[in-house]
Amino acid sequence: MFTIEHDFDATIVTLVDEGTQPLQEDVVLTAFEDCITVEQYDPRSDRDLKITLSLEQVRDLSAALNLPEGVYRLRKAPG
Repeated sequence: MFTIEHDFDATIVTLVDEGTQPLQEDVVLTAFEDCITVEQYDPRSDRDLKITLSLEQVRDLSAALNLPEGVYRLRKAPG
């Protein structure tokens, strides 16, 4: 399950783990104009962990999810 919310300066997607046990904590992706943050609560450290991805990194991650093992570089289409 996931939710989508639109704030003034960001879109927030929350991924809720509904799989089999053990379940993972919710993952919150916040999309800003120039980056995306990914946050998840870590019960072992009792902290929210956060990483920030550039839009280029998100583009590459999206492409990588559908490719076999290897090294790739995305290029803009000619035109």
